[in-house]
Amino acid sequence: MRVTKRTNIAMRVLMYCAGNTGRLVTKHEIAEVCNASENHLAQVINQLAQLGYLHTQRGRNGGLELGRPADQIVIGEIFRALEAPVPLAECFADVDNTCPLTDACRLREALTAAANAFYETLDPITLDTLVCDNAQLLNIIAPNARCDKSPCDVPLVKAPVSD
Repeated sequence: MRVTKRTNIAMRVLMYCAGNTGRLVTKHEIAEVCNASENHLAQVINQLAQLGYLHTQRGRNGGLELGRPADQIVIGEIFRALEAPVPLAECFADVDNTCPLTDACRLREALTAAANAFYETLDPITLDTLVCDNAQLLNIIAPNARCDKSPCDVPLVKAPVSD
């Protein structure tokens, strides 16, 4: 599975905002630090605001900030919201599906299960898990900021079980 550019940029925006809590950040700041075009950012920011992940404020002193606390932003939900409209394969498309095997093909079921497993893997991860106690990331996105929650208590990857 390949993550779309839109989702990739959305995650950069959300991590930047999480690392800079307590102040409004600007699209221009994010573009510079996260190496993204302001045009792409504008579209992504609008979508994230419509979904309630961001709060935006227009005007001279405007900017954006998280729409809810970082520990309440579930990464799996973001990926579902942004990736689900993109067909995983041609046979998933409502229009432009020219595959003659669609009605008999079992690959579609397997791909659906795989996509669901991908999202389920992201469900235990919240935005604060990605940002808090991540000194290397914070040095890039917010060298003078601190997370509200430290240490984060949700592990990114489950430790392997040994016998």
